[in-house]
Amino acid sequence: MKALLIDDEPLALIKLQKTFESEISDLEIAAAYSDPEEAVAGVLEHRPDVVFLDICMPGVDGLKLGRRIQAVVPGIEIVFVTGYDQYAVRAFELYALDYIMKPVVRKRLRQTVERIKEKLSMKGPIKPSDVNSPVVCCFNRIQFKLPGMEPQTVKWRTSKAQELFVYLLHHRGHMVARSVLLELLWPDIEEAKAAQHLYTAVYYIRQTLRTHNMDAISIRIGDLEAGYQLETGEARVDAEMWEDAIKQLGVMDASTVDDYERILDRYTGDYLGRYRYLWAEHERERLRLLWLYTMRQLSEFYEKHGLPDKAIRVNLHIQRICADEEECYFSLMKLYQATGNQVGIEEQYLLLREKIERELELPISASITQWYEQWKAAHRVD
Repeated sequence: MKALLIDDEPLALIKLQKTFESEISDLEIAAAYSDPEEAVAGVLEHRPDVVFLDICMPGVDGLKLGRRIQAVVPGIEIVFVTGYDQYAVRAFELYALDYIMKPVVRKRLRQTVERIKEKLSMKGPIKPSDVNSPVVCCFNRIQFKLPGMEPQTVKWRTSKAQELFVYLLHHRGHMVARSVLLELLWPDIEEAKAAQHLYTAVYYIRQTLRTHNMDAISIRIGDLEAGYQLETGEARVDAEMWEDAIKQLGVMDASTVDDYERILDRYTGDYLGRYRYLWAEHERERLRLLWLYTMRQLSEFYEKHGLPDKAIRVNLHIQRICADEEECYFSLMKLYQATGNQVGIEEQYLLLREKIERELELPISASITQWYEQWKAAHRVD
């Protein structure tokens, strides 16, 4: 188990490190920092399992620094080292794995380390963040992103090679039977010929991965060629990272709303939305609903706190991604009413009619039509 220490007092760092070394034999101190910015860089470099963090440092909010560290390496554990009384520390337990009161007592330190071991044993190894790992982008279309670079558009030799890769990625970590792949991609071709197409498609995928420097991803062939299994290795999948980040944020409040905005902005389109693969529909809809639900929470938060302009921006974002979501048009109409933007109300109702009635050939909800007619009557000039 690897740890990293952060305290603005060098003497406190030395004392804590010596206490660990003398009392906890199976804990490796990877590094110790007194500068918060250096500490964040150190977290990326050393990938510790746990960070021991002084919560009260001059000019630094330890809680915010802890959140920043967890954003950089999702899943990392935080233990606060603090001189606060026990009643104040109870609040920290909602966020951190544990806390240690100053001065550090050896018995308490051992209890904390045992708690860390128990927590780490319940989950797999911490995955690297997207900062220094290749990423497969799945929102809207497949792209490859190398560390420090913009996402690359992938050029596939054939559409079948593309779908095979995406299907195996969708089922990453699991062996997919050859018969399933043949039925999915070449259902109307004789089996021997379809199998040859499969071998060729796998070859094309491996070539494409090498061309884009995505060698971290591999495709393993099962015993007796029974199936194929894709492993991402050190590469990450953006949809998975995005969902993990959303779930780690907790309650939406003044301290987390900016993080919510930042993470929600990463949703740039539906999961594999450009391809419309039927087998991906369930996951596409699940992630879309998670995004919509959280975006609506964000809009409600801004409305509740008297920030209608920000709520309008959130709903316009929903409209860009999910143009067939009737609710965002209605929300914008009501927000425009609250801000005195009559032109905005008219524009949203016309856009809604264009999308729902003309493009989708569906009726607009009666409640929206009724609201609009009542508003129109109240603002009619005789």
